[in-house]
Amino acid sequence: MNSQTTTLITGGTGYLGTRLIADVLASGSAVRTTVRSLDRAPEVRTAVRRAGVDDAGLSFVAASLTDDEGWDAALSGITDVYHVASPMIQTANPDEVVLPARDGALRVLRAARDSGARRVVLTSSFAAVGYSPKPVRDYDESDWTDPATPGLPAYPLSKAVAERAAWDFVEREGGDLELVTLNPTWIAGPTLTAAARSSLQFFTGLLEGTMAAVPRQRFGIADVRDVSLAHIAAMSTPSADGKRYLLLTDGPTMTFLDVANVLRAELGELAARVTTQELPGDDPTPLVIHNDRAKEELGFRPRPAVETIVETAESLRDLGLLAHAS
Repeated sequence: MNSQTTTLITGGTGYLGTRLIADVLASGSAVRTTVRSLDRAPEVRTAVRRAGVDDAGLSFVAASLTDDEGWDAALSGITDVYHVASPMIQTANPDEVVLPARDGALRVLRAARDSGARRVVLTSSFAAVGYSPKPVRDYDESDWTDPATPGLPAYPLSKAVAERAAWDFVEREGGDLELVTLNPTWIAGPTLTAAARSSLQFFTGLLEGTMAAVPRQRFGIADVRDVSLAHIAAMSTPSADGKRYLLLTDGPTMTFLDVANVLRAELGELAARVTTQELPGDDPTPLVIHNDRAKEELGFRPRPAVETIVETAESLRDLGLLAHAS
Protein backbone atom coordinates (compact mmCIF):
# COMPACT_ATOMS: atom_id res chain seq x y z
CA MET A 1 0.00 0.00 0.00
CA ASN A 2 1.23 3.49 -0.83
CA SER A 3 0.88 5.28 2.50
CA GLN A 4 1.51 8.62 0.77
CA THR A 5 -1.91 8.46 -0.91
CA THR A 6 -4.95 8.85 1.31
CA THR A 7 -8.53 9.04 0.09
CA LEU A 8 -11.41 10.52 2.10
CA ILE A 9 -14.72 8.66 2.24
CA THR A 10 -17.56 10.22 4.22
CA GLY A 11 -20.21 8.08 5.89
CA GLY A 12 -17.93 5.21 6.79
CA THR A 13 -20.51 3.24 8.78
CA GLY A 14 -23.02 2.93 5.95
CA TYR A 15 -24.04 0.13 3.59
CA LEU A 16 -22.30 1.67 0.58
CA GLY A 17 -19.62 3.42 2.64
CA THR A 18 -18.19 0.22 4.10
CA ARG A 19 -18.10 -1.44 0.68
CA LEU A 20 -16.35 1.56 -0.88
CA ILE A 21 -13.80 1.71 1.93
CA ALA A 22 -12.95 -1.95 1.34
CA ASP A 23 -12.62 -1.46 -2.43
CA VAL A 24 -10.47 1.67 -2.16
CA LEU A 25 -8.19 0.01 0.39
CA ALA A 26 -7.92 -3.00 -1.92
CA SER A 27 -6.91 -0.68 -4.77
CA GLY A 28 -3.84 0.45 -2.83
CA SER A 29 -4.85 3.76 -1.28
CA ALA A 30 -5.07 4.46 2.43
CA VAL A 31 -8.52 5.63 3.51
CA ARG A 32 -9.61 8.26 5.99
CA THR A 33 -13.31 8.06 6.77
CA THR A 34 -15.70 10.24 8.73
CA VAL A 35 -17.99 8.89 11.43
CA ARG A 36 -20.29 10.79 13.73
CA SER A 37 -18.58 9.17 16.72
CA LEU A 38 -15.19 7.48 16.94
CA ASP A 39 -16.93 4.80 18.99
CA ARG A 40 -18.18 3.45 15.63
CA ALA A 41 -14.66 2.80 14.33
CA PRO A 42 -14.46 -0.87 15.45
CA GLU A 43 -17.62 -1.83 13.56
CA VAL A 44 -16.26 -0.25 10.37
CA ARG A 45 -13.01 -2.18 10.71
CA THR A 46 -14.96 -5.39 11.22
CA ALA A 47 -17.05 -4.69 8.12
CA VAL A 48 -13.95 -4.08 6.00
CA ARG A 49 -12.41 -7.34 7.19
CA ARG A 50 -15.59 -9.18 6.14
CA ALA A 51 -14.65 -8.22 2.60
CA GLY A 52 -11.28 -9.93 3.08
CA VAL A 53 -9.43 -6.60 3.06
CA ASP A 54 -6.61 -5.50 5.38
CA ASP A 55 -7.80 -2.48 7.39
CA ALA A 56 -4.31 -1.31 8.41
CA GLY A 57 -4.56 1.71 6.10
CA LEU A 58 -7.88 2.90 7.55
CA SER A 59 -8.15 5.94 9.84
CA PHE A 60 -11.05 7.92 11.27
CA VAL A 61 -12.12 11.52 11.88
CA ALA A 62 -15.25 12.50 13.81
CA ALA A 63 -17.41 14.83 11.72
CA SER A 64 -21.12 15.45 11.28
CA LEU A 65 -23.10 16.73 8.31
CA THR A 66 -24.71 19.27 10.65
CA ASP A 67 -21.54 20.80 12.14
CA ASP A 68 -18.44 22.50 10.74
CA GLU A 69 -16.18 20.88 13.32
CA GLY A 70 -13.91 18.15 12.01
CA TRP A 71 -14.19 18.80 8.28
CA ASP A 72 -10.94 20.76 7.89
CA ALA A 73 -9.09 17.94 9.64
CA ALA A 74 -10.89 15.36 7.53
CA LEU A 75 -9.82 17.06 4.29
CA SER A 76 -6.26 17.95 5.29
CA GLY A 77 -3.83 16.59 2.69
CA ILE A 78 -6.60 14.88 0.71
CA THR A 79 -6.76 14.89 -3.09
CA ASP A 80 -9.66 12.50 -3.76
CA VAL A 81 -12.97 12.75 -1.89
CA TYR A 82 -15.97 10.42 -1.98
CA HIS A 83 -18.96 12.08 -0.32
CA VAL A 84 -21.24 9.14 0.43
CA ALA A 85 -22.83 10.23 3.72
CA SER A 86 -26.46 11.33 3.62
CA PRO A 87 -29.27 11.23 6.18
CA MET A 88 -31.64 8.26 5.86
CA ILE A 89 -34.36 9.00 8.41
CA GLN A 90 -38.15 8.80 8.33
CA THR A 91 -39.69 12.05 9.50
CA ALA A 92 -42.75 14.20 9.05
CA ASN A 93 -40.51 17.27 8.89
CA PRO A 94 -38.65 17.37 5.54
CA ASP A 95 -36.13 19.89 6.91
CA GLU A 96 -34.74 17.20 9.21
CA VAL A 97 -33.52 15.38 6.07
CA VAL A 98 -33.11 18.14 3.50
CA LEU A 99 -31.01 20.55 5.53
CA PRO A 100 -28.38 18.01 6.69
CA ALA A 101 -28.10 16.60 3.16
CA ARG A 102 -27.67 20.01 1.52
CA ASP A 103 -25.54 21.62 4.21
CA GLY A 104 -23.43 18.50 4.62
CA ALA A 105 -22.63 18.39 0.90
CA LEU A 106 -21.68 22.07 0.97
CA ARG A 107 -19.47 21.56 4.04
CA VAL A 108 -17.58 18.78 2.29
CA LEU A 109 -17.22 20.73 -0.97
CA ARG A 110 -16.09 23.89 0.79
CA ALA A 111 -13.50 22.03 2.84
CA ALA A 112 -12.35 20.15 -0.27
CA ARG A 113 -11.90 23.38 -2.19
CA ASP A 114 -10.07 25.07 0.67
CA SER A 115 -7.72 22.10 1.14
CA GLY A 116 -6.83 21.93 -2.56
CA ALA A 117 -8.55 18.60 -3.27
CA ARG A 118 -8.71 17.59 -6.93
CA ARG A 119 -12.12 15.92 -7.25
CA VAL A 120 -15.23 15.09 -5.26
CA VAL A 121 -17.36 12.13 -6.33
CA LEU A 122 -20.74 12.68 -4.70
CA THR A 123 -23.27 9.89 -4.16
CA SER A 124 -26.60 11.26 -5.28
CA SER A 125 -29.52 9.06 -6.33
CA PHE A 126 -32.10 8.33 -8.99
CA ALA A 127 -34.30 10.14 -6.48
CA ALA A 128 -32.71 13.37 -7.77
CA VAL A 129 -33.48 12.39 -11.37
CA GLY A 130 -36.84 10.69 -11.77
CA TYR A 131 -39.34 11.65 -9.07
CA SER A 132 -41.20 14.33 -11.01
CA PRO A 133 -44.01 13.28 -13.37
CA LYS A 134 -43.37 12.82 -17.09
CA PRO A 135 -45.85 11.74 -19.78
CA VAL A 136 -43.55 8.80 -20.50
CA ARG A 137 -41.35 7.58 -17.65
CA ASP A 138 -38.07 7.38 -19.57
CA TYR A 139 -35.09 8.88 -17.75
CA ASP A 140 -31.47 9.75 -18.40
CA GLU A 141 -28.96 12.11 -16.80
CA SER A 142 -30.61 15.19 -18.30
CA ASP A 143 -33.67 14.70 -16.08
CA TRP A 144 -34.06 16.30 -12.68
CA THR A 145 -36.51 15.85 -9.85
CA ASP A 146 -38.20 19.21 -9.30
CA PRO A 147 -38.17 20.04 -5.55
CA ALA A 148 -41.52 21.78 -6.05
CA THR A 149 -43.20 18.53 -7.13
CA PRO A 150 -46.39 18.19 -5.04
CA GLY A 151 -46.24 15.44 -2.43
CA LEU A 152 -42.53 14.75 -2.95
CA PRO A 153 -41.26 12.64 0.00
CA ALA A 154 -38.44 13.94 2.16
CA TYR A 155 -35.72 11.59 0.89
CA PRO A 156 -35.99 12.35 -2.86
CA LEU A 157 -36.45 16.01 -1.98
CA SER A 158 -33.22 15.93 0.03
CA LYS A 159 -31.31 14.26 -2.80
CA ALA A 160 -32.54 16.72 -5.41
CA VAL A 161 -31.82 19.76 -3.27
CA ALA A 162 -28.39 18.53 -2.16
CA GLU A 163 -27.21 17.63 -5.65
CA ARG A 164 -28.43 20.94 -7.11
CA ALA A 165 -26.66 22.81 -4.33
CA ALA A 166 -23.45 20.89 -5.02
CA TRP A 167 -23.44 21.73 -8.72
CA ASP A 168 -24.29 25.39 -8.00
CA PHE A 169 -21.46 25.64 -5.47
CA VAL A 170 -18.84 24.17 -7.80
CA GLU A 171 -19.95 26.44 -10.63
CA ARG A 172 -19.95 29.63 -8.56
CA GLU A 173 -17.36 29.07 -5.83
CA GLY A 174 -15.56 25.82 -6.54
CA GLY A 175 -12.41 27.20 -8.10
CA ASP A 176 -10.48 24.29 -9.62
CA LEU A 177 -12.43 21.64 -7.72
CA GLU A 178 -13.93 18.92 -9.94
CA LEU A 179 -17.29 17.28 -9.24
CA VAL A 180 -18.88 14.04 -10.44
CA THR A 181 -22.23 12.76 -9.19
CA LEU A 182 -23.43 9.16 -9.27
CA ASN A 183 -27.16 8.51 -9.27
CA PRO A 184 -27.83 4.86 -8.42
CA THR A 185 -31.30 3.41 -8.31
CA TRP A 186 -32.43 1.24 -5.37
CA ILE A 187 -29.22 -0.27 -3.97
CA ALA A 188 -29.19 -3.93 -2.98
CA GLY A 189 -26.50 -6.60 -2.78
CA PRO A 190 -24.46 -8.32 -0.06
CA THR A 191 -23.89 -6.21 3.02
CA LEU A 192 -20.71 -5.92 5.06
CA THR A 193 -22.45 -4.27 8.01
CA ALA A 194 -23.90 -6.06 11.02
CA ALA A 195 -27.18 -4.14 10.78
CA ALA A 196 -29.89 -4.34 8.12
CA ARG A 197 -30.44 -0.74 7.11
CA SER A 198 -31.77 1.06 4.06
CA SER A 199 -33.09 -1.26 1.32
CA LEU A 200 -32.02 -4.30 3.36
CA GLN A 201 -34.99 -3.76 5.66
CA PHE A 202 -37.29 -4.66 2.77
CA PHE A 203 -35.46 -7.97 2.35
CA THR A 204 -35.58 -8.79 6.06
CA GLY A 205 -39.30 -8.01 6.14
CA LEU A 206 -39.92 -10.36 3.22
CA LEU A 207 -37.68 -13.18 4.38
CA GLU A 208 -38.90 -13.08 7.99
CA GLY A 209 -42.53 -13.07 6.85
CA THR A 210 -43.41 -9.81 8.61
CA MET A 211 -44.40 -8.11 5.34
CA ALA A 212 -47.87 -9.31 4.41
CA ALA A 213 -48.01 -7.53 1.04
CA VAL A 214 -45.56 -5.56 -1.08
CA PRO A 215 -46.06 -2.05 -2.48
CA ARG A 216 -46.99 -1.61 -6.12
CA GLN A 217 -43.92 0.22 -7.37
CA ARG A 218 -41.52 -0.15 -10.29
CA PHE A 219 -37.85 0.77 -9.93
CA GLY A 220 -34.30 0.02 -10.97
CA ILE A 221 -31.89 -2.07 -8.89
CA ALA A 222 -28.18 -1.34 -8.52
CA ASP A 223 -25.76 -3.76 -6.87
CA VAL A 224 -23.80 -2.16 -4.02
CA ARG A 225 -20.61 -3.81 -5.35
CA ASP A 226 -21.11 -2.35 -8.81
CA VAL A 227 -21.97 1.07 -7.38
CA SER A 228 -18.78 1.05 -5.32
CA LEU A 229 -16.61 0.20 -8.33
CA ALA A 230 -18.39 2.89 -10.36
CA HIS A 231 -17.33 5.44 -7.72
CA ILE A 232 -13.70 4.42 -8.17
CA ALA A 233 -14.03 4.65 -11.96
CA ALA A 234 -15.64 8.07 -11.64
CA MET A 235 -12.69 9.26 -9.59
CA SER A 236 -10.09 8.01 -12.06
CA THR A 237 -11.76 8.95 -15.37
CA PRO A 238 -10.65 12.44 -16.44
CA SER A 239 -13.63 13.01 -18.74
CA ALA A 240 -16.13 12.32 -15.93
CA ASP A 241 -15.62 15.79 -14.47
CA GLY A 242 -18.84 17.78 -14.51
CA LYS A 243 -21.12 14.82 -15.26
CA ARG A 244 -23.88 12.77 -13.66
CA TYR A 245 -24.14 8.99 -14.06
CA LEU A 246 -27.20 6.81 -13.60
CA LEU A 247 -26.40 3.35 -12.21
CA LEU A 248 -28.61 0.27 -12.41
CA THR A 249 -28.60 -3.29 -13.66
CA ASP A 250 -29.36 -4.06 -17.30
CA GLY A 251 -32.74 -5.21 -18.51
CA PRO A 252 -36.24 -4.07 -17.57
CA THR A 253 -36.95 -2.29 -14.32
CA MET A 254 -38.63 -4.41 -11.64
CA THR A 255 -41.45 -4.31 -9.12
CA PHE A 256 -41.35 -5.39 -5.50
CA LEU A 257 -43.44 -8.39 -6.56
CA ASP A 258 -40.74 -9.30 -9.09
CA VAL A 259 -38.17 -9.25 -6.27
CA ALA A 260 -40.39 -11.45 -4.11
CA ASN A 261 -40.88 -13.90 -6.96
CA VAL A 262 -37.13 -14.13 -7.56
CA LEU A 263 -36.57 -14.94 -3.89
CA ARG A 264 -39.26 -17.61 -3.92
CA ALA A 265 -37.95 -19.16 -7.14
CA GLU A 266 -34.27 -19.16 -6.23
CA LEU A 267 -33.95 -19.69 -2.50
CA GLY A 268 -36.26 -22.50 -1.49
CA GLU A 269 -36.76 -22.80 2.28
CA LEU A 270 -34.95 -19.53 3.00
CA ALA A 271 -37.72 -17.71 1.10
CA ALA A 272 -40.63 -19.83 2.35
CA ARG A 273 -42.14 -16.89 4.27
CA VAL A 274 -41.88 -14.42 1.38
CA THR A 275 -45.26 -13.03 0.40
CA THR A 276 -46.37 -12.79 -3.21
CA GLN A 277 -49.30 -10.54 -2.38
CA GLU A 278 -49.41 -6.91 -3.50
CA LEU A 279 -51.09 -4.02 -1.76
CA PRO A 280 -54.30 -2.82 -3.42
CA GLY A 281 -53.96 -0.27 -6.19
CA ASP A 282 -53.13 0.25 -9.82
CA ASP A 283 -50.24 -1.50 -11.50
CA PRO A 284 -47.19 0.79 -11.80
CA THR A 285 -46.69 2.40 -15.18
CA PRO A 286 -43.75 1.38 -17.39
CA LEU A 287 -40.37 2.81 -16.39
CA VAL A 288 -37.15 3.01 -18.41
CA ILE A 289 -33.88 4.22 -16.87
CA HIS A 290 -30.77 4.47 -19.02
CA ASN A 291 -27.28 3.45 -17.83
CA ASP A 292 -25.58 3.94 -21.22
CA ARG A 293 -23.37 6.85 -20.14
CA ALA A 294 -21.92 4.93 -17.20
CA LYS A 295 -21.27 1.88 -19.37
CA GLU A 296 -19.62 3.85 -22.16
CA GLU A 297 -17.60 6.31 -20.09
CA LEU A 298 -16.91 4.51 -16.79
CA GLY A 299 -16.78 0.92 -18.01
CA PHE A 300 -19.78 0.13 -15.81
CA ARG A 301 -20.63 -3.56 -16.13
CA PRO A 302 -23.54 -4.33 -13.82
CA ARG A 303 -24.24 -7.88 -12.74
CA PRO A 304 -27.73 -9.35 -13.31
CA ALA A 305 -30.48 -8.19 -10.99
CA VAL A 306 -31.36 -11.80 -10.08
CA GLU A 307 -27.81 -12.35 -8.81
CA THR A 308 -28.01 -9.17 -6.74
CA ILE A 309 -31.36 -10.14 -5.19
CA VAL A 310 -30.30 -13.69 -4.33
CA GLU A 311 -26.93 -12.70 -2.86
CA THR A 312 -28.54 -9.96 -0.77
CA ALA A 313 -30.73 -12.54 0.92
CA GLU A 314 -27.87 -14.97 1.37
CA SER A 315 -25.68 -12.32 3.00
CA LEU A 316 -28.43 -11.45 5.48
CA ARG A 317 -28.69 -15.12 6.39
CA ASP A 318 -24.95 -15.60 6.63
CA LEU A 319 -24.52 -12.57 8.92
CA GLY A 320 -27.31 -13.76 11.22
CA LEU A 321 -29.49 -10.74 10.45
CA LEU A 322 -32.69 -12.74 9.92
CA ALA A 323 -34.93 -13.72 12.81
CA HIS A 324 -35.78 -16.97 10.99
CA ALA A 325 -33.23 -18.46 8.61
CA SER A 326 -32.69 -21.94 7.28
